[in-house]
Amino acid sequence: RIRRCVVDDHLTFDEAIEATRPAQLFTTHTPVPAGIDRFPRELVERYFSGWAGECGVTIDTLMALGHEPGTPPGVTLNLAAMSLRLAGGANGVSRLHGDVSRRMFAGLWPDAPVEDVPIGSVTNGVHAPGWVSREIADLLERTVGNDWPEAPPERWAPLEDLPDEELWAIRRTQRERLVQFARRRVRAGLLARGLSEQETEWCEEILDPGILTIGFARRFAPYKRATLVLRDRARLLDLLTAKKRPVQIIFAGKAHPADDPGKELLRTVAQLAMEVEWRNRFVFIEDYDMGVGRALVRGVDLWLNTPRRPLEACGTSGMKVALNGALNCSTLDGWWAELYDNAVGWSIPSQEWIGDLDARDAAESAALMAILEDEIVPAFYDRDDSGVPREWVRRSKASLARLGPELCATRMLREYVDDWYVPARNRAREVTRDGFQRARELVQWRDRIEKCWPGVAVRAVAHDEH
Repeated sequence: RIRRCVVDDHLTFDEAIEATRPAQLFTTHTPVPAGIDRFPRELVERYFSGWAGECGVTIDTLMALGHEPGTPPGVTLNLAAMSLRLAGGANGVSRLHGDVSRRMFAGLWPDAPVEDVPIGSVTNGVHAPGWVSREIADLLERTVGNDWPEAPPERWAPLEDLPDEELWAIRRTQRERLVQFARRRVRAGLLARGLSEQETEWCEEILDPGILTIGFARRFAPYKRATLVLRDRARLLDLLTAKKRPVQIIFAGKAHPADDPGKELLRTVAQLAMEVEWRNRFVFIEDYDMGVGRALVRGVDLWLNTPRRPLEACGTSGMKVALNGALNCSTLDGWWAELYDNAVGWSIPSQEWIGDLDARDAAESAALMAILEDEIVPAFYDRDDSGVPREWVRRSKASLARLGPELCATRMLREYVDDWYVPARNRAREVTRDGFQRARELVQWRDRIEKCWPGVAVRAVAHDEH
């Protein structure tokens, strides 16, 4: 866009920046510095020398736009730094992530307090019709209306008054469907590896459609701590194999090809799932894709999310689970940090003041196990004479009714349009009208201020009591 303004509209490079900036919005998706793209100078020279020539600037000018504070100038182009410098607005993808991003990029505004760093937030949402089961979709159409993805919160409120038996029957159906899916996928994976039909017969016995089913599926990045629940294996195995109130866990996910620690976490889970004493209640589904994701978010009773706060930008998988009438248990990170209350799920206490990461993980793992044993398992298995776990279903209805309208992508899109896109359009119209006159004037004003600024001084300060 900058190049077109220079080539087609004959603006200077600085004028082109001011002409394009108002209409540009940068959404940052990572709270982890390692997740930001950085490119060495030689790559920038190879691919952008022609661009720089057309714009009438040097590679040094382009490199300066992407300079990361605290690093040597002209060596590396930081894509996030360049985007923030060239954008008229910037946002994270949850409220907490917005706060983390302000701290993360504060060096670009060295004279501003962190709270004034101009990065806001729009919490992610999910395409709800693509993730909910047909039974839940029918329920929402009957209770909220055919336009349920766009309906305001008050239209979702009647879901809390649903008969418990109706939602519980749907949840049983979805769990049974997931168990059958998992059995097929695990067996197919073993057959593909060369095992015989006889050697894989045990796959028909894994999981039980009648017991509490926990899901964990996402990228196996170390900060997401897929193995947090495995730190005390004896304690977990007791929970899985309990005679009266057992639990089962289904894992799925992939690691980035370059992430060796992540691959090791995945290997740990996959190997444990093959051990005889574990495999009936602890399952790993290979080749994670959207089909596996849909089966899991529709069928589990509880979604487990254990990132090391505050390293989760948003974490939308749990949103899909809530829209299917199931519950979340997560550290207060990403979207869960702003929407959680104790009526809609469980929070894992974060021990951020513990400096040693291993000690912190141990403490948070112990807290998670206590929540599972003392709160989650009893809520699922305490039944009345009709066999319905009233406390569990009450939480499920509250989760669906209160969280549902906040989790749909339509809410997210409304916020982007109303709070970001329309203001950006209006600013862009103002700065580009009359042949980019305002953009030209802005550059002239800025140049004059920069030249005069060394002569500006505060001679005295007077304070008026009234």
